[in-house]
Amino acid sequence: MSAPDPVELTAELIRHASVTPHSAGALDVLQAHLEAAGFTCTRLPFSEPGTPDVDNLFARLGTRPPHFCFAGHVDVVPPGDESRWAHPPFAAQIADGYVHGRGAVDMKGAVAGFVSAAIDYAGTHKGDIPGSISLLITGDEEGPSINGTRKMLKWLEAEGQIPDHCLVGEPSNPAALGEAIKIGRRGSLSSRLTVIGMQGHAAYPHLADNPVHKIVRMLDEIASKPLDEGTEFFEPSSLQVTGIETGNPATNVIPERITAQFNIRFNETHSAESLKAWLHERFGAVIAEMGGRYELEHEPSSDCFRTEPGPLIDVVRAAVAARTNREPALTTNGGTSDARFIKDYCPVIEFGLTGQTMHKTDECVAVEDLTRLTDIYRDVLDGYFARFAG
Repeated sequence: MSAPDPVELTAELIRHASVTPHSAGALDVLQAHLEAAGFTCTRLPFSEPGTPDVDNLFARLGTRPPHFCFAGHVDVVPPGDESRWAHPPFAAQIADGYVHGRGAVDMKGAVAGFVSAAIDYAGTHKGDIPGSISLLITGDEEGPSINGTRKMLKWLEAEGQIPDHCLVGEPSNPAALGEAIKIGRRGSLSSRLTVIGMQGHAAYPHLADNPVHKIVRMLDEIASKPLDEGTEFFEPSSLQVTGIETGNPATNVIPERITAQFNIRFNETHSAESLKAWLHERFGAVIAEMGGRYELEHEPSSDCFRTEPGPLIDVVRAAVAARTNREPALTTNGGTSDARFIKDYCPVIEFGLTGQTMHKTDECVAVEDLTRLTDIYRDVLDGYFARFAG
C-alpha cells in the first residue's frame, strides 16, 4: 500500500471537527490508513469522574527493539467566531499554497506527516522493519490532559510496550521550518491566592480589615524581582499575575476577600515543590507584618525537564538540516505539551511545524512545509534504525 499524501490527509483530518474532547471520526481515518499498512491498532478510550470521556489510538508495527514512537493529538481548540475566518475553519480549503483550517498547524499537519512517513517506511521494507514503529495519538491534549497520553502511557507500561525513544510533532519552529528542535520544556505552576479580611464601609476603615492592601503587597513580593537569571538551556523563569477578583461592584465597600491567580513558568533551577515553599515564605512574611490570613491553592503542576544531547537529537538534527539547509537550535521555550508525560518513560524531543498561526483565527499551514516535514520524519526513521538497530 502506498503512503497517503500528507497534504490530502491533513485536509481530511481538518474536515473532522474534532474540538476537544471529541475525535469526531479523525481517529477512524488514521486507523484505516494504518491498519491497511499492517499496523496493529488499539483504541484506548478512558474516562474519569468530573472529566470528559476521551478516545485515543495506539498503533504499532513490529515487536522487537529498537522501538521508535511518534506522538501527537487530533483534538483542536474551538474556532471562535467562524464568521471571522477567511476560509471556513473545518472546510480544509487549499488556497495560495496553504491548507486552511483549525488544527492545520496544531497539530493535524504533523500527525498526517508522521503517519505518511511511517507507512512509507513500512512499505519500503515490506513490513519487515528492523525494530518497531508506533504512533501514540490522543484526543485530550488541548483539554484537561487526564484521559489521554498520561493514561495511554500507563497502559503501554502494563502491556510492555513502552518505546525506547519518542518524537512529539508539536509545532516547534518560531517562523520557519528547521529553526528549532525542542529538547525540553519549562515547568508550569498555576496558583490561586485568597486573602481574607473583614467587610466594612470605605469611610470607616478602622472598623474593617482590607484584604486588597495585603494582596497587593503579597503580589509585589513575588512579582517585583526576577526568579533567576536563566540557565544554559532555559530562559529565565517567569511569573505572571493573570487575574484579580473581589466580586465587589460597590466603590464604597471594603471587600471581605480578594483572590488573585498567577502562573509560574520555571526552569531547572526550581521545582514545583520548591516554588510552593517559596510562595508560602514570601506570603507568610507579609501576613506576619500586616496581619490577617490567606489561602493558597495550586492546580496540578508540570515540572521542568530536558533531554540530554545524544544520538536521538543527533538523528533528528541531521534529518532537519538535510531537508531545510538550517542547523536547528535546541530550545526549551513555549508552553507545555504531552512530552511532559512521555519524559517519565523514555527520552523525548519535539519537532513539528511553525507556530505562527496555531490557535489563531485563519490557522493555516504551507503545503510545502507539510511535504518537507513528512520527508524529515521519513529521514528520521532511516537515521534512527541505522543508528540504533545496527
